[in-house]
Amino acid sequence: MSSSVSIAAEWDLLSDRFYRRLTLYSPLPWSAPAAAGATSSSSGVGGAVIGRLDLSTHIVAAAPFGGPIAAVRDDSKIVQLHSEPSRRRLLLFSSSAHPIASAPWPPLLPRLHSLAFSSSLSLLALLSDGSLLRFRLPDLQPSPSSSPVPLLPPDSGGVADAQFWGGGVAILTEDNRVVVATDIEADDPHPRDLADPDIGDEEHVLCMAVVEPQFVMSGSPEVLLAVGDRVIAVDEDGVQVLGVELEIGPVQKMAVSPNGKLLAAFAHDGRLLVIPTDFSRIIFEYECDSALPPEQIAWCGLDSVLVYWPEVLLMVGPNGDPVQYNYDEPIKLIPECDGVRILSNSSMEFLHRVPDSTTLIFGIGSMSPAALLYDARDHYDRQSAKAYDNYQLISSSLPEAIEACIDAAGHEFDVSRQRTLLRAATYGLAFCSRFPHERFQEMCKMLRVLNAVRDPEIGMPLTIQQFKLLTATVLIGRLINANQHLLALRISEYLNLNPEVVIMHWACEKITASTTLPDTVLLEGLLDKLRLCKGISYAAVAAHADNSGRRRLAAMLVDHESQSSKQIPLLLSIDEQDKALSKAIESGDTDLVYLVLFHIWQKVAVEKKAPLDFFGVINARPVARDLFMAYARHSKHEDLKDFFLSTGRLQDAAFLLLKESRELDKNPMASKGSPLHGPQVRLIEQAHRLFAETKEHVFESKASEEHAKLLRSQHELEVSTKQPIFVGSSVSDTIKTCIAMGNERAALKVKSEFKVPDKRWYWLKTCALATVGNWDALEKFSREKRPPGGYKPFVEACIDAGQKNEAVKYIPKLADPRERSEAYARMGMAREAEEAASQAKDSDELFGRLKITLAQSSAAASIFDTLRDRLSFQGAY
Repeated sequence: MSSSVSIAAEWDLLSDRFYRRLTLYSPLPWSAPAAAGATSSSSGVGGAVIGRLDLSTHIVAAAPFGGPIAAVRDDSKIVQLHSEPSRRRLLLFSSSAHPIASAPWPPLLPRLHSLAFSSSLSLLALLSDGSLLRFRLPDLQPSPSSSPVPLLPPDSGGVADAQFWGGGVAILTEDNRVVVATDIEADDPHPRDLADPDIGDEEHVLCMAVVEPQFVMSGSPEVLLAVGDRVIAVDEDGVQVLGVELEIGPVQKMAVSPNGKLLAAFAHDGRLLVIPTDFSRIIFEYECDSALPPEQIAWCGLDSVLVYWPEVLLMVGPNGDPVQYNYDEPIKLIPECDGVRILSNSSMEFLHRVPDSTTLIFGIGSMSPAALLYDARDHYDRQSAKAYDNYQLISSSLPEAIEACIDAAGHEFDVSRQRTLLRAATYGLAFCSRFPHERFQEMCKMLRVLNAVRDPEIGMPLTIQQFKLLTATVLIGRLINANQHLLALRISEYLNLNPEVVIMHWACEKITASTTLPDTVLLEGLLDKLRLCKGISYAAVAAHADNSGRRRLAAMLVDHESQSSKQIPLLLSIDEQDKALSKAIESGDTDLVYLVLFHIWQKVAVEKKAPLDFFGVINARPVARDLFMAYARHSKHEDLKDFFLSTGRLQDAAFLLLKESRELDKNPMASKGSPLHGPQVRLIEQAHRLFAETKEHVFESKASEEHAKLLRSQHELEVSTKQPIFVGSSVSDTIKTCIAMGNERAALKVKSEFKVPDKRWYWLKTCALATVGNWDALEKFSREKRPPGGYKPFVEACIDAGQKNEAVKYIPKLADPRERSEAYARMGMAREAEEAASQAKDSDELFGRLKITLAQSSAAASIFDTLRDRLSFQGAY
């Protein structure tokens, strides 16, 4: 148990809880004086300068979850330069102080106020005028441009104080206004003013703190300002004065707890107070030896508060004496979810509460089952019989002891101690079949991952609790952003995660870095790695190659993309239209074919090229041709017509012109004006000319010519009669309308122009005269000469007009007895119908039809039956 005693001796007791300070990395690479000529040398990683870095002379920011450290020399301080260059540089290090990148600080900028990291690990620089500059990791290039984004209005006076959190920043201006921006990672953040805190001209804000939006019911950040003897809470809805009845006096430093519920405040009289953020009561207070305001104050988890003055770090808890740590060099406190990282010029430490499982095992005098199991494994290794004695003592509590050993191993940074604890757990597993072995395997996996990223070359000192909150996916993302692709790939494979994101990021970085490598050589190297991941998006890598100016490489990469929906848009972006069209047709996806067609056609229109090349491309591909035609028939008639003409399909162009003329005929606005020069006639004439050029469409050519001639004649009639009733009607309707209007001369002209036969002329004139009821003219017309078609048109016209008396004049003139019989039958004249029928041949069939015609009249039917009997007609009708 001596080893347990030595382990526990390193702990510090605060109230009833133990805390320990672990040294993560020491000494740091920047802590040793630089060798001659080495201060300006490059480490080979982004040109980062390796040399001595003094935290007291630099503005420093550190990302949580073991993230990187950024530093730039503070130009407000007078510093002694050794061998480093006089121009300031922005430096980026891992948590182990290994250099990652270095870049010159942009010149001609306002003074730097503070640095911070966003939740997605973008480096943010807040300048004194309230503008924000973002830097991309790991190369420290300004993003999206080198121009800072203003967050404050010009009349604000600049930044007095600022507090960052993961996704936003709260700024106190020189004129005591509070401005917050909750989208600082956006290209165009939208800062907004909170309520006016109403601070007098003679009052000064001593300090500020921010309750993050996720801890506020309104979802908006709440800013706490210490002004005089009061603390005011400012948000979008208003201002509230807090803690007046507590009489805590002026507050000189504040820090909000990780859960947003508690506030640590250092008062002017040297008291450290812990109170709820609503200032309802004082939870505990501690009187410090110094009334000087501390340089930093931070929460260590939720159980203690760290207060730092130069050379003294004080850890205060709710009960008992505080713990004091002495430092002879400046430090920076970096709060984590389960503790605080302490960065100094020479080391990186981690201060946190000792886990309960570790206390059970290594606590002095502990006789817990976990401690006995750990001791049993030690006896077993020394082949002592006491191992079995310990097992006998804890056999009933063996699962709890195993779990404690596994959990304690997860909280250790020392690999040998992890191994010892896991060996103790395996000793217990040999006697406990009911304990889930997956728990042991899971812990082994996590520890292998954590040990890999904690390596000083990587420099991510994650605890197991931080790893669980961060998740393996985010950790892999951080590794690839730090260009640690090999480790990220091995972790992905080890944890059975999809390595696609790792390989794709590596491929893109490889393309960026290999500017001098030939495309074919680079392609082979890329394909060797890309083939490791089935289903990886070659199109995304090809797009990066295209954006990097390597279009030929992009074209070669996109050939390996299996998904047409990703492949074709990229082919279009690199001007491979022919290949894109072929791939789209092969895919069988009409949407992709249309995408390519529209892209090519739009490019033709923008570049003002002749569309003949486009028509030639699609005409050689039947699928593309048919899809283009189907689309153009609905909305692009002019383009379709040009396509038909350019490809020699004159008849199709002519039919399209006729279709357009029919559509114009349906539009009343298109028929206004003279049709002789109107669009409809022009379309028909164009169709006639196109049909005339083909030998197979003589009828269509003649028909379109006649149609155009008819439109001209109808227009002349409308002009002469001032009646818009002719255009659009047929030849027959035009003649009938002219006769009905008494303009027989115009009707004869139409008859002559369109060679209307006399038989048809008689029918039309008869119907027209009967329609207007001009019976005298009709009778006169019947006497002019014997009608070519007989007198049946006259009879039909009179009967249809309901004029039986007029019809009787013409029925006797019918030469065919059948026609006379049927005409009499239609008028209900049964006797006359019978007499006419008796003169006809095949009277049986005729009498059958006459009976059906006369069946509606019972008297006529009776007469018909009598006549039938008299004439001895047999059969039933």
